[in-house]
Amino acid sequence: MSGYASPAHKDSYRSRGYAFLDQLLPPLVLQVFHGRMQRVLNLKNTPEFRSQTWLVTMPTIEVYSMQYPPMAALHWGLTPVAAELAGCELLPSYAYFRVYQQGDICVVHADREACEHSLSLMVELADGQPWALCIGEDEIDRSPAPELGFGDEGYAALPMNAGDAVMYRGVTHRHGRIDPNPNRWSAHLFFHWVDANGPYADHAFDKVALDKAAQAKA
Repeated sequence: MSGYASPAHKDSYRSRGYAFLDQLLPPLVLQVFHGRMQRVLNLKNTPEFRSQTWLVTMPTIEVYSMQYPPMAALHWGLTPVAAELAGCELLPSYAYFRVYQQGDICVVHADREACEHSLSLMVELADGQPWALCIGEDEIDRSPAPELGFGDEGYAALPMNAGDAVMYRGVTHRHGRIDPNPNRWSAHLFFHWVDANGPYADHAFDKVALDKAAQAKA
């Protein structure tokens, strides 16, 4: 995976806010990863993993790395590549897996601080139809309300096949999937990091979210 930290990828990430990583991982490896997760967690029949968030228009399946340790191991394994692209020391914040349904979209939004540096990895497409992740051209300094599109802002549409990834600065660049999913379903992994010496370092290992959860239980 060392080739993905090439000068061209680094320049794209730093100047445009994203870098497209063609075939970051072999599709067969991801297919096996997905299949094993389905069997171990019984995803289709476990209500705990069913979700409906404001980001999407249809119910999804979601699994967080704290619920499935192999995902956390992959997150750690990808950290050196992500850090080289970002040009700074990175610490993982959190990771999760999501399955979108046919016809679903992901509204245009910016992420919370724990997603300072993010990587979206296409795991599997039921019908092999690429589905684009769109990244806004403008660097923002605040998080606007989510929208169905980018309005007057220019954006890049990056069609993704199984194995493809996009690393992007989720806090400062809006992003989403504005065209309906052309597949019966699609499976995705999302990995997030923060700069170990940056303004969001206290979000490493999703500490802020964990602290809030602990306070709620106290």
